[in-house]
Amino acid sequence: MTIKRREFLYFLGASAGTIALGEPSKKVSLSFTTPTLAQTSPKTNSLQIEGLSFQPVKVPMPLDIDGMAEAEQISAYSTYEVVDDLVLPEGFTYDVIAAWGDRVGDSRFGYNNDYLSFIETSPNEGFLTVNFEYISGKTWMQTYPMVIGKSLPFDEVKAAAKDTQGEIDAFALPENDPLKAKILEISKEGLIDQGIGLISIRRNADGRWERTFSKSDRRITGISGLEDGRYLKATGPAVAIFNKSNKKGYDDKLGDKIIGTFQNCAGGTTPWGTVLSAEENFQDQVPEPVMADGSSLDPSETPFLITDEDLDGRANVLGLAGNKYGWMVEIDPANPDDYGTKHTWLGRYRHEAVAFRAVPGKPLAVYSGCDRRGGHLYKFISKETINDIKDKANSRLLEEGMLYGAKFNPDGTGRWIPLSPDTPINPVLPSQVAGEDGKGMVPLPNPDRLAGGIIKAISESEIAIFKERFKTLGDLYEGDPTEKQGAILIDAHYAANAAGITCTARPEDTEVAQDGTLFIAFTSGSPGSDGGSDKQIFKGSKGETPYEFGWIMRLQEDDSNPDSMTFRWELFATGGEPAEGGLGFSNPDNLEIDPDGNLWMVTDMSTSSQNKAVASRVVNGNPVSQIDLVGLFGNNSAWFIPTSGANAGTAYPFAISPMDTEICGLRFTEDRQTLFLAIQHPGEAGGIRQDLKTEIRQFDMRTTTGREFMQERKIPIGSNWPDKAANHPPRPAVVAVRRLNDRNWL
Repeated sequence: MTIKRREFLYFLGASAGTIALGEPSKKVSLSFTTPTLAQTSPKTNSLQIEGLSFQPVKVPMPLDIDGMAEAEQISAYSTYEVVDDLVLPEGFTYDVIAAWGDRVGDSRFGYNNDYLSFIETSPNEGFLTVNFEYISGKTWMQTYPMVIGKSLPFDEVKAAAKDTQGEIDAFALPENDPLKAKILEISKEGLIDQGIGLISIRRNADGRWERTFSKSDRRITGISGLEDGRYLKATGPAVAIFNKSNKKGYDDKLGDKIIGTFQNCAGGTTPWGTVLSAEENFQDQVPEPVMADGSSLDPSETPFLITDEDLDGRANVLGLAGNKYGWMVEIDPANPDDYGTKHTWLGRYRHEAVAFRAVPGKPLAVYSGCDRRGGHLYKFISKETINDIKDKANSRLLEEGMLYGAKFNPDGTGRWIPLSPDTPINPVLPSQVAGEDGKGMVPLPNPDRLAGGIIKAISESEIAIFKERFKTLGDLYEGDPTEKQGAILIDAHYAANAAGITCTARPEDTEVAQDGTLFIAFTSGSPGSDGGSDKQIFKGSKGETPYEFGWIMRLQEDDSNPDSMTFRWELFATGGEPAEGGLGFSNPDNLEIDPDGNLWMVTDMSTSSQNKAVASRVVNGNPVSQIDLVGLFGNNSAWFIPTSGANAGTAYPFAISPMDTEICGLRFTEDRQTLFLAIQHPGEAGGIRQDLKTEIRQFDMRTTTGREFMQERKIPIGSNWPDKAANHPPRPAVVAVRRLNDRNWL
């Protein structure tokens, strides 16, 4: 049997909304019917498209599915109005279930909700597990007093940091320093709004979902264990590093106890009913590079940071050890005493996504990606095999095995390289990867192993010297065999670069279909300070490299075995403008697979890029970059992509997200009537929308045939979602999408 990361269940029904204003105990039910008629795709008729049960929404860009002549496209798209709401097809609506600040157990519903898992305990009832990824510094600080009902000393700490670009090494301050106390207060509140939340819900007689506030409702926050004793646990070889004495680096003196979890982005639901939560951009709070023995760098390496826009480094004042973050965290929603276990055999890197392939009699395969420019695709294979896929004892399979990284070949083949001490050193070459200003860069473990950390190799000569000095991964790390393996897993990304594992294009999601096919969303091929993607693998529809707009890849293991060491791959779908061979979306992120094997996908355009004006495609005689063209695509959105039949590979827009947001989660109920979505970071760029303010911007658009025309676009500035009332604070929230007639979606 094959199990997907969120085991796609199906679509839509009802749900209940509760949101808090001012304080968590104050509730109000909400049900919003979205304005769909004015946002319908001009000509596309769902009845004429096999397998499509909705009328596609109208995005800002002309699409091939519109079936319009060039002149019709120009007429229909010369003006466009962006809406600060979740826009759905005609006949659909949504209800708010929970929003930032609502009560959850003895804490509150966190910020920037991301991955969602719904585990049904009986018909129409179950546990909803929610990830809380990060806080949007500017908007969180602006709205915190309004939503939480108390103030924090933001201005005082900003003033103290004005001469140091907002940075303060609070860890080094004396314990009795009043500034340290203020930073601690802010940091703890920010970390409370990250982590994981579990809420119990049911569908009532009216068809809406409502919270039941069971004893299992709880939060696992960024400071769990700090004051309440609810430490997280760990398994696997890295535990030997946590517990060892005489570390070369920083020691938090906690052994294998772990305080909290944060930067929880994507995740997955196991076949046996537990949830895995992915710690992604942990480097925003703690140091990522480590010493040769796998121990942490000093917390001072990632100082507290506060500016008008940012609020990070919040683990600094607490002295958290960096090597304890960047893992996959498993939790059993049904066990109210479970506050999470970090499985270190799955590797430490900027985790995004997790997909399971569980076949009785075979080892368990777990796929995940490292979401950074130049990040890798990984597969964990368990040592033991699966018997009953529903048995919760299967969690033990995550405690022993091997982690592998994908090596992609240009001919559509590939192999899995183990991250083990005896793996040969064969680094990725800088010339292989896309780079800023055309110069590739590959981060590697620092050859000065006494100093620890990393270097950024930019020349082939640096690679040659590195290969001459180190022959295997085991040569890079110190300790007994278990400790060396633990250090490799702690330093997984840099060890993978040293082993020659392919640098990819921000792998943000992995999904396994019923036939064992793995789909991977690669969000962006543009390079950055972390590195770049392999130029032979990640090309645009016309062979361009680097390529910003992203891809969806299809990967099949040879012989369809979960533990196969070789595979075949192809780029199934490519983002970008239709005139340039793209499908009309940009930057694919979360994926879902329906029972017919079709894909549902949401996009992850950066907040700063959304609706950024493109008055001309040429500036000072030079074409604008692809990154600067992302504004053409408007707000983030959700899409349906058939994988078979006459319309295979065609993308149909299903939903458009509110202002400055990203749609996350994509979770379906078994009866095919409800879709849960997490709406993340509303108002991240514009903050609170004041007096329903809007702005007109110009966009140099293209028809599907490539003819340029100007579009005048009306854009809200900031957000008031989900209340949608003037001057109300924007708040991340989880919603349930349903048909108004309660029909199934498919």
